[in-house]
Amino acid sequence: MAPSWRFFVCFLLWGGTELCSPQPVWQDEGQRLRPSKPPTVMVECQEAQLVVIVSKDLFGTGKLIRPADLSLGPAKCEPLVSQDTDAVVRFEVGLHECGSSLQVTDDALVYSTFLRHDPRPAGNLSILRTNRAEVPIECHYPRQGNVSSWAILPTWVPFRTTVFSEEKLVFSLRLMEENWSAEKMTPTFQLGDRAHLQAQVHTGSHVPLRLFVDHCVATLTPDWNTSPSHTIVDFHGCLVDGLTEASSAFKAPRPGPETLQFTVDVFHFANDSRNTIYITCHLKVTPADRVPDQLNKACSFSKSSNRWSPVEGPAVICRCCHKGQCGTPSLSRKLSMPKRQSAPRSRRHVTDEADVTVGPLIFLGKTSDHGVEGSTSSPTSVMVGLGLATVVTLTLATIVLGVARRRRAAAHLVCPVSASQ
Repeated sequence: MAPSWRFFVCFLLWGGTELCSPQPVWQDEGQRLRPSKPPTVMVECQEAQLVVIVSKDLFGTGKLIRPADLSLGPAKCEPLVSQDTDAVVRFEVGLHECGSSLQVTDDALVYSTFLRHDPRPAGNLSILRTNRAEVPIECHYPRQGNVSSWAILPTWVPFRTTVFSEEKLVFSLRLMEENWSAEKMTPTFQLGDRAHLQAQVHTGSHVPLRLFVDHCVATLTPDWNTSPSHTIVDFHGCLVDGLTEASSAFKAPRPGPETLQFTVDVFHFANDSRNTIYITCHLKVTPADRVPDQLNKACSFSKSSNRWSPVEGPAVICRCCHKGQCGTPSLSRKLSMPKRQSAPRSRRHVTDEADVTVGPLIFLGKTSDHGVEGSTSSPTSVMVGLGLATVVTLTLATIVLGVARRRRAAAHLVCPVSASQ
């Protein structure tokens, strides 16, 4: 194949000729790999605060960003004042500031927030030369404590100690591996995958409790009160996401009364270039010996039988999911603590419900992905498809022309013989 034809095919397949030329990997003298560029965003998780250092060359293109275009967290905290000559922009905030969310796992406390670059036109211009970007940020702090299986159990506990023990309820919501054996380390998904979520309450020395997912909503930011949003669980435990083409459902039976597992078919919001979502769930508990009812249930919809079924309890508690009338109005649109009747003195200060957020769930293959995994994005796939289609078309055209020429040649040879007869 001639060089010009090879470059033409490369252009058809890849949209350019730069991928057809060999790329040097080694340095001329040292024969060593080229050193990678330093990260443009660095995070320091200190004891009581979060420090984020951002290079003004955020995208590594030499085009410097403006500090005023950067903010931290849902509260949009501004960076520290910097000089024009500084090469970096610095944030210093408390772990609980700027709208950061806290997630409690078995062995760590995880503070989550995000860095946002939202460029605005300079002066009277109406154009932008840098992209909008959102960088998830997490700080993990190990949970420390001593546990002994040989602890002495006292026969009497003072009243104050009893209340203190009952208040130690820790709610968590985690992404799990497909076999539910461990927490998922990478929150990346492809459309068509299924997210495995595990809600759990750590009861400590509390009496046995049963956990329920009252309602869940998915949003583009950790702030659940934003738009657009998508309801996953509604009507006090009805997994309504399974009503559509999704196969989302609660897992039955439970691993234990204090744990509830469910799957959600992953998705992204249409008409939005961001490829991350956050899921916020309102979790609550009841005594483990209480029979589930319309206000405390876990119901999944089965398309094969066209009916709702509970993880436990009588099937009648799920009938209200059809009409969405399960005792009290839905709280999915507003994740807030519902009003409760006054509790006995020994339970008055117990926190038996909480809002917990998991995320970000990152979806690969969208046009906003510019990293290493961006090779699977739609523009490249379209270009490859068009290139392959063009090559196949040219090949078929060549074959057809060849067959036509052979038929014409055969016709010239046969016609004089028939005329002589």
